[in-house]
Amino acid sequence: MLAVFEKSTGNPPEELRLPSKESKVIKTREEIVEIFRSFWPDSTQYYLPNGNLMALSHEHETPFDPRSIVVIDNVFCIFIGTLENMCELRRHYGLSRQAAEPVLVIEAYKVLRDRAPYPSDQVIKDLHGKFAFLLFDAKSAILFAARDREGSVEFKWGMTGDGSLVCSDDSNIMKQICGKSWAPFPPGCIYMNTSGLISFDHPLCKVKAIAREDDNGEVCGVVFQVDLFTRLPSIPRTGSASNWAVPALVDSE
Repeated sequence: MLAVFEKSTGNPPEELRLPSKESKVIKTREEIVEIFRSFWPDSTQYYLPNGNLMALSHEHETPFDPRSIVVIDNVFCIFIGTLENMCELRRHYGLSRQAAEPVLVIEAYKVLRDRAPYPSDQVIKDLHGKFAFLLFDAKSAILFAARDREGSVEFKWGMTGDGSLVCSDDSNIMKQICGKSWAPFPPGCIYMNTSGLISFDHPLCKVKAIAREDDNGEVCGVVFQVDLFTRLPSIPRTGSASNWAVPALVDSE
């Protein structure tokens, strides 16, 4: 999979630029698509407003590593992996038995966007399985991405020379497009272009970028980790905490 969002839409964290201080050649969207096609020739591309794009290939897909994309009401969602508690989640959101994972993620996002009085981390906490997803609301230009707690599914993000955000599950593609300015998307985290990167298990703790150095002391990469000792500034909630909680899903087992 591949997704590219121009700087003002993707709003990537500046720390992704750390490994590459030198000036870089800025690749056009056409060049980026051709790079992706060279690795995945049977891919399908979706061109979005302002030069943004998403692409997906089903080549070499297996039942243990499914990939899918769904578009509903101008909301695009690429989902990789599977959810173990789909039955409970379908009942929770009032979906049919045929609803697949990306449909459920879009529905959860729309509830969060339109009606939910609780933060996004509460929604993602209920997803159990091996997954990564990227969702883009083309109408409101909201970008939403997440990866499971164990990092079971490959998912990387990076920055191009012009500051665009790039996401993919393929390291070779990231190297071709971003040079050294990319990193694994941190497990157990969500990213929204409107609010930044947070841990859904520790939403009040800062997710920090840590530079990695090679044997010569040069920065060769960056990793993002939850810093349990640094808390984010937050607005105190008023009233009962239960008013803000998402109803827990009941495990049928």
